[in-house]
Amino acid sequence: MAAPGDAIYTRSGRSATASDGARLNLYCLGAGAPTVVFESGFLDWAPAWAVVQPRIARFTRACSYDRAGSGFSGPGPMPRTAERIADELHSALKSAGVAGPYILVGSAFGGDPVRAFAALYLEDVAGMVLVDADASDLEPAQMRREDDEGGQSFVPRLKACRDAIAAGKAPPDLPPVPGRPPRNCGTIFYRGLPDKVWSPALNAALLHIAATKTAMWDADISEMRETPADETWLQSHRRLLGARPLRVLTSGNHGVGHLETQRPTSLEHLKAEYEIALAQSRWLDLSTNARQVFTVNSSEYIQFDAPQVVEDAVREVCDQSRSPGRRP
Repeated sequence: MAAPGDAIYTRSGRSATASDGARLNLYCLGAGAPTVVFESGFLDWAPAWAVVQPRIARFTRACSYDRAGSGFSGPGPMPRTAERIADELHSALKSAGVAGPYILVGSAFGGDPVRAFAALYLEDVAGMVLVDADASDLEPAQMRREDDEGGQSFVPRLKACRDAIAAGKAPPDLPPVPGRPPRNCGTIFYRGLPDKVWSPALNAALLHIAATKTAMWDADISEMRETPADETWLQSHRRLLGARPLRVLTSGNHGVGHLETQRPTSLEHLKAEYEIALAQSRWLDLSTNARQVFTVNSSEYIQFDAPQVVEDAVREVCDQSRSPGRRP
């Protein structure tokens, strides 16, 4: 079941320096233009794209990377805002000689810096694919407030993990999830480590990073703390994409890493999923060439559970951005 060729993510790729001094780790595969650039979700880094990146590299250049502090990247300045993350990615791509314009692909939290990138550097954006991306800034006020409060309540747990790892102590256990194995700090990344979509070697590398890299915990804590401010920033820096193609992928299982752990169906759950899908649909107003695609048999990790959907969306955006005479 492991993604073929995922060994590339067990070691560092190419290092590129951002304008603020952060050194970001890049993995670029394939050739052609425009270049597809992947942005991972919260508690994720480049291996989140191990299944789809090689597929997309068959028809154009595809680059994933580790945000500052995570994976094989060095630490970056604080605070870790979506605006800073977008600026670091943009300048690191330029310093690495990876020319734009880019097709931006953002998963979950990764949708925030992707949208910030478009707001700051629209001239370097050829199109966008949002993979069950977070749309809290577009949700009803009460729902957004509950999301923000839930995220901030998780910060002390992250801090306890960070402090234990910094002190060389065994990672503390975390509250159990019904039907899932016991969890500790080292296993909470992605949708739970180890994951069957990766080889044993990659799982071992990811677990080692999670259990030893204090800078990654610092970055994750800051990213979570800054999320409410990021939402406000995105609201005030909304920028239209013109005719640049935009595809919005919606799973209907937001916040669910594995379908077998999906919350029991209830009216409250269905209403929440409806509001999230509706919030994501509001991105369709950003482009005159926008479409929402639903993947109801996928967890929020569409790139793992329905990789063909992600590949098709990226290919469509890529092909349309190459069309002669197309104008932003």
